[in-house]
Amino acid sequence: MDLQKQNAPTPAAELRASDADRDRVADILREALAEGRLTADEHAERVDGVLHAKTVGELEVFIRDLPAGHRRPAGPASAPAPPRPGPGAIPAEADASVVAVFSSAVRRGRWRAGRRVHAYAVFGSVEIDLSEAIFEYPEVVIKAVSVFGDVQVRVPENVSLRGTGGGVLGSFEVSPLDSADPEAPVVHVDGWAVLGNVEARPRRGRLVADILDRVQDKVDRKLRRHLGY
Repeated sequence: MDLQKQNAPTPAAELRASDADRDRVADILREALAEGRLTADEHAERVDGVLHAKTVGELEVFIRDLPAGHRRPAGPASAPAPPRPGPGAIPAEADASVVAVFSSAVRRGRWRAGRRVHAYAVFGSVEIDLSEAIFEYPEVVIKAVSVFGDVQVRVPENVSLRGTGGGVLGSFEVSPLDSADPEAPVVHVDGWAVLGNVEARPRRGRLVADILDRVQDKVDRKLRRHLGY
């Protein structure tokens, strides 16, 4: 009997709240403020409670009297990424090249990603991290070639990721990703791994700030219209 109790699943309300859970409730409260269902003081008080809530059940208390709080949260509706750019759409010359020969090279942080990036690892390692990059173009092509080396590509989890290539006694692995935002950038990773490794995948927890700013701007505009300024 005790074993059955130990193996019983934890009720959903008692599960520890994640940052995504808090963001969902905060979005509902923001909408309620914009619709006039909450006063500014009520909104501030509830948001403070959301930040300190530890379980899903504690979060639900703050939206129990709101219509949106009774809707089932919908998962992100991913849309297929657009087709590859046609010939000539992306320049053949690289905007940036990252080369490692018997060495290592890294491109990360807040940098501007051009339309084409070349990465070459020959008896070395290359890391291209786009998780904090500024996307100035809707599509980015990364040409990755590894010869007895390693090329690692990391992208934010709210972009689309595609890959075309292969390995010769090596590994070419791209984890496809479809963004829920139709305006999100698309990263194409092309290349070959010869007795080496090429890998591209999303970095969980990292988001393109530019996309988030666009979403926040829409909410702010709606709030300003409602308040009349």
